[in-house]
Amino acid sequence: MTGQLRIFAGALFACSAFAQLIPPGAAVPRTSMPPVLFINGFELDCSGVSFSRTFGSADQVLQANGEVSLFFDICSVSGTPSIEDLATALSTFLANLRYVGGMPVEQLDVVAHSMGGLVLRSYLSGKQNTSGMFQPPAQIVVRKVVFLATPHFGSGLALTFGVTPQLRELSSGSTFLFDLGTWNQGTDDLRGVDAIAAAGNGGTGQAVMKGFDDGVVALSSASLQFYQPGRTRVLPYCHVNGGGIVSFAGLCSSSAQGIANINSAMHESAQMIVSFFNGTDAWKNVGVAAENDPFLSVDGGLIVEARNADDSILPLSSVTAGRLGLLKQLNIPSGNVAYTDLFPAGSVSLRALSPTQAVTNSVTLPAGGVEPYTVKAGPQITHVLPAAANVFPLSSAPGMFVAIYGQSLAAQTAQASSLPFPTQLSDAQVLFNGTPIPLSYVSATQINGVIPDNAASGLATLMVSNGAGKHTVNVFVESAMPAIFTLDRSGTGPAAAINATNNGVVSTANPLHAGDYVELYATGLGATTKQNGLDYANQQPSVTIGGQDCPVTFAGRAPGYVGLDQINCIVPAVPPIPVGGLVVIVTSGIRSTNAATLAVE
Repeated sequence: MTGQLRIFAGALFACSAFAQLIPPGAAVPRTSMPPVLFINGFELDCSGVSFSRTFGSADQVLQANGEVSLFFDICSVSGTPSIEDLATALSTFLANLRYVGGMPVEQLDVVAHSMGGLVLRSYLSGKQNTSGMFQPPAQIVVRKVVFLATPHFGSGLALTFGVTPQLRELSSGSTFLFDLGTWNQGTDDLRGVDAIAAAGNGGTGQAVMKGFDDGVVALSSASLQFYQPGRTRVLPYCHVNGGGIVSFAGLCSSSAQGIANINSAMHESAQMIVSFFNGTDAWKNVGVAAENDPFLSVDGGLIVEARNADDSILPLSSVTAGRLGLLKQLNIPSGNVAYTDLFPAGSVSLRALSPTQAVTNSVTLPAGGVEPYTVKAGPQITHVLPAAANVFPLSSAPGMFVAIYGQSLAAQTAQASSLPFPTQLSDAQVLFNGTPIPLSYVSATQINGVIPDNAASGLATLMVSNGAGKHTVNVFVESAMPAIFTLDRSGTGPAAAINATNNGVVSTANPLHAGDYVELYATGLGATTKQNGLDYANQQPSVTIGGQDCPVTFAGRAPGYVGLDQINCIVPAVPPIPVGGLVVIVTSGIRSTNAATLAVE
């Protein structure tokens, strides 16, 4: 055997040592890339289900990219499980994964087709079978996700194939879909997991409209607009390969190619998966951006629930959406949730009518996907964010200074409305897990307060109550979720910081120099422990200025201030200051702050 032939044979043997698809229960070989878990979608008939039937040769494509593949088959769960039951089984599957040698798999990527994406989202949120109940897992192992034609807001065809727990939940306008889409502050941030989506438009139009569906799922339902804009690509594929039931029903042509059925590395879904998992931006050039699609660029969808002033769900008689002379009646399939699609983006007036009352709210509908809305009388919370800046994901931390945004949050007297900070004369109260929290500012659209220092990690409730009623939302608490205050309140401008050399505010007129001590002001460092009269953060953060480490000498509560954190660090030697200053970022655990700036020379 020649030397070159030996090298070639050795390379083949090395590849074969890492099986393309790891059997269930088998140890996972380590490679330089995280393993990739594939989750299939709804199966009308579980006989003959296999990895290749859904995902084709995707495992071989990933093997060439240095990744091993795993498969969670929804048909492995017996009986007639709900999507929540499948999520519980997925959680067990992930907990049992082990590398060769016995170490647990602590990080993996996911490719989810169709309903498999809802199973994953249910796992991330800890959704329970009881409506409105969530028990999010403390630790998640998912690094990145590619959703392929996932009906995030359902499919109008779901009940065509019969009535099972899964099909009821998959139906457009189901309570399951509304709950899943609103579990954290009225939305779903996927726990901060990095995600993109491929939506197909290769259907005949029989399902919804030509160019707007993949034969089963509408583009708006498959879009990740609710999570982040710019994360959805439209591909010319059918929901599954043609020739089967989708072709028999006239939903896709017999020659149609499935969005998940990857037959080579050139398949557009494969290109997105490989690029995204490799950390490149090539996926952004695959297909068409949702923002450029003729439908998604101008229209959106709505899924709506109505509540009374005391926060009880209202049964719906009718819901209408109006904009610029357009009045559209929403569908009400379940009695408590209404939905519609292809509605012009922009200002929308929603009117929900129940047997006992009518409720009206105005919302701003973005183009590009489906948005969940609660139409409600009395106070209504829209977001609970760090008072310093808007950071992602939507999490809070013990001792965090938060800003609660919404409508009708406080009903004030005439005397109170003339004051700049009418806290004492307001009837508003904020309860965190049932306990009142201290407030520093109260108005009809914003309340500032502080999360309790002893708040436990996990899901909590935050309620705003006043004379007009109450509203409760879930908030997710992590050990730390830092955010830097900025002088211009933009979250991206000059950081609120003191130059300890002269006790002046850091600015271009009073810049920092290498070796100076800087005092940064933030919130969200988490719980503290008192030592020598100071409250030190239990979880030590790190700081970078211009990408260079700024050694931390103190991190904890700013002495004498509730909810305000202070970080002292030694300014490193950095390149000359660019226009706008050097970027400063604080990281605590797995979470990092907004990117503020510091003047350094």
